[in-house]
Amino acid sequence: MTEDDIYRASTQYRLWSFTPETLASLRATTNAAAADSVRAAFRNLEQHVEDHTDCLTIEEEQKIVSYYCLKTLEFVDFCEYPTNVKATAVQYLKRFYLTNSPMTYHPKEIMQTAVYLAMKAEDTFHSVRSFAEKLDVTTESILASEFLLTQGLRFTFDVRHPFHGLEGGFMELLAFTNGKGEAGPGVKKSPKEIREEMLDMSPPPGKSKAKDIKEIVIRCQTAHGKAKELLKTSALLTDAYFLYSPSQLWLSTLLIVDEPLARFYLDTKLPLTSEVKPKIFTALRQCAEMLRSSPATQPDKEEKKELKRIQKKLEQCRNPQKLDLVAINRAQKRDPDMNGGDGLDENVAKRRKLEREQSMKESEDLFGPVLTDKKG
Repeated sequence: MTEDDIYRASTQYRLWSFTPETLASLRATTNAAAADSVRAAFRNLEQHVEDHTDCLTIEEEQKIVSYYCLKTLEFVDFCEYPTNVKATAVQYLKRFYLTNSPMTYHPKEIMQTAVYLAMKAEDTFHSVRSFAEKLDVTTESILASEFLLTQGLRFTFDVRHPFHGLEGGFMELLAFTNGKGEAGPGVKKSPKEIREEMLDMSPPPGKSKAKDIKEIVIRCQTAHGKAKELLKTSALLTDAYFLYSPSQLWLSTLLIVDEPLARFYLDTKLPLTSEVKPKIFTALRQCAEMLRSSPATQPDKEEKKELKRIQKKLEQCRNPQKLDLVAINRAQKRDPDMNGGDGLDENVAKRRKLEREQSMKESEDLFGPVLTDKKG
């Protein structure tokens, strides 16, 4: 099984990979449904008789979600959590808001739960109490939206990141400099020939040609550091994870920071006559263009002004039935079969009861019947 086969079997490919058109359509549907729900909720509360409550547009929703993705990066860096926690938390946030709107659930509340869930998914254990203290919030406010978030994630917590691919590619490049690397299938080049080609490789723009293999090593190390930084910022703040595979992501960052090196690497993997190579480069260039268009990690004065306007507008069009997630969570615990939107309806409750009973029965079948003491 190839790496591509493994990726195509993942939930990330099956559930969270889109074309630009389907991604835009999904967001439009989510925005329209949320706006209808907000207006209906206001009418029910008799706060607004009119049907034209000023709701967020798709673009405004995207800007507010992007802002809280930035806040997620800042918070995780402040806590000094691993890079994978940061990347996973941002993807959880972005995935959740494909089918949910900020007008329904405020990103500030979902963000903290996304980080907590990402820590568990990435095996970075911290008690919910210590985590809540870092945010200066209650543990209940973090746990209140945990099940809601897992529903939005469709109960899929695996996120395939491009970091391992970048590290593997970097190690291969270093192996080539040592004359130990192996070319891909169909590429008839010896390790010695590959090493000589590296020395003859074109330099990056504005740089002089390498004089010896030590300078090539330094060049690879520089490209690796710059590419990794792009993966930790631009790749997380754009739609790249939804549109491209992990291998396309890290190769695109290498293409941005050192195109001749990226071309050299692909030439060691695919023969010059390969029909797929032009298609690969087209995809990589499109991905690289998206990464270059990533929002700045520090919004400028105009962007801050725009975000402030959207925040103010959001406060006026939030769904009044979803304002207090803690209270909703408490109500569900008191009455798990409650109707009315936030609780479980009777059919769902019955189905879950049957699932629990079936799970218990299967457990008994696996380990045998419960042991009892026999007297006499």
